[in-house]
Amino acid sequence: MDVDFMERNGNKRGVNQRNVGGGRHYNGPGSGKVCAFWLEGRCNRNPCNFLHQKPDQIHNREEVSQQKRALVWRNPNGSGGSSNQNGPSKWGKTNNGVGGASSGGRALIPTTSGSSGKRDKICNFFYKGNGCKFGDNCKFMHSWFVGDDLALLTPLEGHKKAITGIAFPLGSDKLYSGSNDGSVKVWDCQTGKCIGDFNLGSEVGCLVSEGAWLFVGVLNAVKAWNPLIGIDLTLDGPVGIVYSLVIGNDFLFAGVQNGNILAWKVHVATNNFEPAASLSGHQLSVVSLVVGGMRLYSGSMDNTVRVWDLSNLQCIQTLTAHTSVVTSVLCWDQFLLSSSLDQTIKVWVATENGSLEVTYTHKEEHGVLTLSGMLDTQGKPILLCSNNSNTSHIYDLPSFSERGKIFSKEEIRSIQTGPNGLFFTGDGSGELKVWKWS
Repeated sequence: MDVDFMERNGNKRGVNQRNVGGGRHYNGPGSGKVCAFWLEGRCNRNPCNFLHQKPDQIHNREEVSQQKRALVWRNPNGSGGSSNQNGPSKWGKTNNGVGGASSGGRALIPTTSGSSGKRDKICNFFYKGNGCKFGDNCKFMHSWFVGDDLALLTPLEGHKKAITGIAFPLGSDKLYSGSNDGSVKVWDCQTGKCIGDFNLGSEVGCLVSEGAWLFVGVLNAVKAWNPLIGIDLTLDGPVGIVYSLVIGNDFLFAGVQNGNILAWKVHVATNNFEPAASLSGHQLSVVSLVVGGMRLYSGSMDNTVRVWDLSNLQCIQTLTAHTSVVTSVLCWDQFLLSSSLDQTIKVWVATENGSLEVTYTHKEEHGVLTLSGMLDTQGKPILLCSNNSNTSHIYDLPSFSERGKIFSKEEIRSIQTGPNGLFFTGDGSGELKVWKWS
């Protein structure tokens, strides 16, 4: 389904693209030869007619790119995965010129020579929506993002407090957002206008969709709403705010403020939700849930991730590598990713006996709030990473090479992906933005 949000600030780049040793190859009189100035680290031509990469690196780079394109987002223990293709040895490392910040790797963040990083700061006049008298000569950014192939389609303004959930139900032309201001807003995808505003009388802890169903976590309840058939249900039982929701193996799971995970059996034929179990073990609030294969993974304020067997709803492992709140858990390929306020993202892989152990740790400058994964227009896996700051990062996987940055008025609390390269971000100020890979 094509979502036609009206474009604003779409293709305007905040800074000029420079070739920073990224191996870009132009067809010119000297094509096929390595730039002598680049080898000395002082080429300032853009574009340069010569190679900014050693010829023996090109074949390896294309080989790794083909491997990345073959990857898809799928659950751990699911069919079609291949741990040999993306084994632990390749996580976050520079292999044959592809990787992180080392020379010869991909330098995808545009920078301005002599700026000392100031281009990564938003101009205060631009931030406030006022005109900047310096124009293009301003040393600060006049853009909400940095990176190739990314466009801001439109901001959606209306919430008064932090956005805690975004949902795009299957088959719908409506976008839903929930907030700490106690409201759920409905946005028309063709016009970008708010066409519905529901006051739930409680702050919204989370909001997710599954099929045509919309689920909203509030104080001591889960609201289940199917707008296509006009069903509106209230599922009682939680104690405190419901911070996380997920559906898997015909169960609806809710992570609650008191540390429990409540489960309801979903009866699709009768559109009924039957209380099934209360999963106890976490000592503090459960703030993140994800289902992968026959496993439920839960992240908590008690600094742990618990692994639950969906066949019997029993906890089979507790992961204790984080030293602060586990804010988000995400399944990618055959791996589990977990983020934390301890400023790390950890990648877990199953050992021969089935238990999970850390195979790679990626460090951030700030605490991590949420993770979300998607594919770009070329089918490459992308990780969206929101920090406890006004900057969020976009990474290639599995290398964790930085692909871009997104800036916001306050920290981004919620990220949701959509069809056709769309994704949505909601920040602490209540602003919702619509983005697209172009």
